[in-house]
Order: sequence, then structure tokens, then C-alpha cells
Amino acid sequence: MYRERASRLPGAVVWTNTPAGDGQGRVLPDGCMDLLWNEGRLLVAGPDTRAHLTAGPPTTWTGIRFRPGTAPALLGVPAHELRDRRVELADLWPAAEVRRLTARVHAADDPARGLEDLALRRWADTGPPDPLLDRLVAALDAGRPVAATADELGVGARRLHRRSLAAFGYGPKTLARILRLRRALSLARAGVPFAETAARAGYADQPHLAREVRQLTGLPLGGLLTGRG
Repeated sequence: MYRERASRLPGAVVWTNTPAGDGQGRVLPDGCMDLLWNEGRLLVAGPDTRAHLTAGPPTTWTGIRFRPGTAPALLGVPAHELRDRRVELADLWPAAEVRRLTARVHAADDPARGLEDLALRRWADTGPPDPLLDRLVAALDAGRPVAATADELGVGARRLHRRSLAAFGYGPKTLARILRLRRALSLARAGVPFAETAARAGYADQPHLAREVRQLTGLPLGGLLTGRG
């Protein structure tokens, strides 16, 4: 069972998930990074460029999902170093600090609140996120072309690519594809016909939507919506 709620950290979401059955699942790319708690361990989920398949015993996972572009400043690690990876927090931070934080989360009444408190303390120490990144995400999520967005932000294409790698784990074109996928899935799940979904989400046509969904998720859109595959 999956549950989520808005976090006290601006733009973040706190969630818990206990997979059913054999624990297999499919985590879709969404432009975000997560701080995770599972079986007494702190981990980080890097930004995905494709669906991440989970397996193993159906244990409970707890996480805080940061809005796109904000996690690297909190973690002190460029996003591209964690692209398509799940790593122990102890691989990124000093072991003694991770042991202290692990004990603090473990002692919390609710691991979700313990994770959230940890993230809030880090956020207070790192300061506000780069407003340019928020403007970039908003523009691309609205379907603006990458080149036009770079011009509007007053940032050269190469500089924008470098900043995107550090903040999102990949370039702005990949971020735009992932945000477009997220828009399309939201429409399709709401019952919008696939052809209309393609047009409203910014695809050239329905076949373009179908190709992109399969490339990014590993499933056809119909199978993705029904949970088959």
C-alpha cells in the first residue's frame, strides 16, 4: 500500500510504501530525488532516466521526495553522480554522521517524521534553492521549448546544460521529456483519451506518445495504466 502527504519542506512529499506480493514494482522517472528509509538504513534514490524496477521481500519503505533540482544542495552531491542509482547515505556522508542520523530516525515515533526532520535541518543549513532552477522546471513543465526557455532565462545553452546536470542529473532536454511524460500520465489516468492526451501533453501525435512512454517506462501506455507488465 502506498500513501503520501505534503511535507513541511516546501515542494516535497513524504511517502510510505509496503509492496504486496513478491515486492516487485516499477518506479517511473519523475525528475525528483528521494531520501529513503528501509530496514534501519538511510539511502538516496538518484534521478531516473528510465523506470527503476524493484524486487525482493515486501518490506516497508519510507521516503521524502524532493522537488526537481533541490536535493543536490541538501545532499552536497551533484545529481549526475547519482543518476539511475540507489546508494547508501553512508557512501555520500561521513559514517559517524550517518550513524547519528540513523539512530535519530530509528528513535522517532514515525520514520516519516524522522526523515522529514532530518531534511528540514539540512534545508535550514543550505539556504533557499536557486530560483533559476525553479523557473526552468516551471517553463519546461508548461511545455516551453528548451532553446526558448534558455533565452528567456538569459542563460547560454552550454551553461544551462551544466547546471541541469548538477541539479537534475541530466540535461534540460531529458528533463523536458520526463516532465512531459508526467503530464501525459496524469491526463491518461484521469481518463483523457490517448490521442487527446498526446496533444495536450505536447507530443506530435499519439504514436509519438506511445514511443516515449515505452522508452521511459518499459511498458505501453495501456499496460502501464492497468498495472500489467
